[in-house]
Amino acid sequence: MNRRLACVLAGMAALCLHLGTAHAADEAPDALIKRVSSEVADAVRAAPADAADSRKVMALVDTTIMPNVNFERMTAAAVGRSWRQATPEQQQRLAEGFKLLLVRTYAGALTHLKDQAITVKPLRANADDAEVTVKTLVKGGGEPVAIDYRMEKTAAGWKIIDLNVMGVWLVQTYRGQFAAEIDARGLDGLIALLGERNRMVARAN
Repeated sequence: MNRRLACVLAGMAALCLHLGTAHAADEAPDALIKRVSSEVADAVRAAPADAADSRKVMALVDTTIMPNVNFERMTAAAVGRSWRQATPEQQQRLAEGFKLLLVRTYAGALTHLKDQAITVKPLRANADDAEVTVKTLVKGGGEPVAIDYRMEKTAAGWKIIDLNVMGVWLVQTYRGQFAAEIDARGLDGLIALLGERNRMVARAN
């Protein structure tokens, strides 16, 4: 895993880990992130260094982080216009494959939090905005890395729909990779590719 991806995933994991609390629906996104960042960082630092049971780590990620990401919107944006051409079954398999890929990668990235500190910048948004961008700075292990989180307000609270690290949006990056695979092998080829990547990540972890 390269440093950019590790910083993205570790930073996102830290900021999302407790977004499912009772405060989430009422709290402003930047205030929420400021509150939970220190809590999560402390919890990760206090966790045992031995992460041999990857299934437990994956379960933690799946139950605490993933509910705070709008995966249908994120997957649809990454797949692009081909999403509307996909059957409901294909859409489901694409979303499940994309989610599993991120779950497995997040589980491996959590250990990077031990040596990193996250600073949340003041939010520049109106009170009635339905979408905002929360800017953060991850420090530790080298040069500081700027990470921006694009979030949307829903009835269930704020959800992450994209993130930007050092000027590169995650969804845009995946959109290019996915488009090339769809052009070469179609939607079923992309589904197969996600399966292959999930198996590779599973072996690496």
